[in-house]
Amino acid sequence: MPFYFERQEIPDVVLVETDVFSDRRGSLFEMYNRPLFEDAGIDGEFHLELVSRSAQNVLRGLHIQRPPYAQAKLVRCVSGEIFDVAVDLRASSDTFGDHVSVRLSEDNDDALYIPPGFAHGFLALDESTVLYKLDDEYAPDHEGGVRWNDPRLAIDWPLDGEPVLSDDDRELPTLNELESAGDLL
Repeated sequence: MPFYFERQEIPDVVLVETDVFSDRRGSLFEMYNRPLFEDAGIDGEFHLELVSRSAQNVLRGLHIQRPPYAQAKLVRCVSGEIFDVAVDLRASSDTFGDHVSVRLSEDNDDALYIPPGFAHGFLALDESTVLYKLDDEYAPDHEGGVRWNDPRLAIDWPLDGEPVLSDDDRELPTLNELESAGDLL
């Protein structure tokens, strides 16, 4: 089988390890195979694919899209290396506020499946290109997120100095602020 599916500490988040076939010419691997993903309990159909290029020390996130446009994501780093994070923002979940973090890189060819209801972000550990598959359209009126350095989340980002952030990401609320505003999923 070209994929191995490893459920993470939050079982709805799945690390997808990929068999890579290499020879003197280079390598080849499957990025996605719908029947195999469905057999592993990852349902849905991806409708949108994005490519993100980031310089070293760029931190993107933690972003989420709210219903009715909540998105599942399949994230893969195709060049460089990232520290990828998924935070459970499902208010009714036993793992609400918990997170999963993994390193994705061009060397390990792994991907991370992140279901709807999770905020997502990553830190580029070097110059990186990230490929996202999304199961719903982008809906800017339904986007939100939580601040990357919220002490309540206690994410141990492998930072060397201050990250490079967008103005929007710098202004994201904390989890406590989201709760106070009644703005949970």
